[in-house]
Amino acid sequence: MTGPWAASVFALADSDINFNISALGHSFWQLTIDGLAYGAIYALVAVGYTLVYGVLRLINFAHSEVFMLGMFGQYAALMILGFSPSGNAYAEGAVMTIVFLGIAMIVGMAVSGGVAVGLERVAYRPLRKRNAPSLVFLITAIGASFVLQEFVHFILPKLTGGKLGGVNAQQPIRLVESKQQFTIFGGSVTNITLIIVISALILAFAADVFINRTKFGRGIRAVAQDPTTATLMGVSREKVIMLTFLIGGVLAGAAALLYTLRIPNGIIYSGGFILGIKAFCAAVLGGIGNLRGALLGGLLLGVLENYGQIVFGSGWRDVVSFVVLILVLMVRPTGILGETLGRARA
Repeated sequence: MTGPWAASVFALADSDINFNISALGHSFWQLTIDGLAYGAIYALVAVGYTLVYGVLRLINFAHSEVFMLGMFGQYAALMILGFSPSGNAYAEGAVMTIVFLGIAMIVGMAVSGGVAVGLERVAYRPLRKRNAPSLVFLITAIGASFVLQEFVHFILPKLTGGKLGGVNAQQPIRLVESKQQFTIFGGSVTNITLIIVISALILAFAADVFINRTKFGRGIRAVAQDPTTATLMGVSREKVIMLTFLIGGVLAGAAALLYTLRIPNGIIYSGGFILGIKAFCAAVLGGIGNLRGALLGGLLLGVLENYGQIVFGSGWRDVVSFVVLILVLMVRPTGILGETLGRARA
């Protein structure tokens, strides 16, 4: 590539890309800690993608809006409990903070779980009964995603008198004030980071145990492996599919609260779109259909995009995520772990 055109391209790239490898060395541990917090959220949302794909071979692109509605659900619950949006953090003691966090998470999980099950019942089940091709499911998922977004964008404000939804992000309700707890090689670990990472790991472990150690989990894996034989053995395919959507929705609702702890002003009708795409990338990165792959992929993606934004500039954060995905798939198309749900141990 030579000539004036090439020179202008390289000049533009040089002005937009801030390649600063030394900054990565200076902030390595802080970037790693913060990246794990983001990655833990990606991982919980990624489980929903990977479960549905494992059972139905369906990429449920509306799952990002399931997550988004969980954010609005827990926000509405806090407003009903008497919280007024403000920039000040709640400061009435650790016990009550834990109580309100628990209530908000339960409501968010219930909303997201209910939306996921309703989505399966209204949008996907009629297509299965008509033996629709895979492309129709994919188009329906994309359409459902936009329908849910626009519901919160235009209709929810009218239903709530302008208190919820609309074009602007919700004014934050801060339950936890960020405070440093300890440091790791100079990297600050805050109480919010600990809550996010520990909660996500516990929920991911519980989902893994449920899938691999319970009767219901055996049903999910049986349908994922061979739905016809599973039905002949007495497993209700429809119940398994509903349970799969429910588990994914519940975990997305939990992730919604963890996300708003990290980014209090992130509750907006389009707030799940980019995060949902990243969670899908995390699922593919770890191995689509693999629960442990979703966890690994989410954590790796969160850390690597944090490294990328300090090396190339904050504007390249999302680009780094997708470039990493492409590079990994070029080497290992099945993802890092590569085991599908249907081939997991019986």
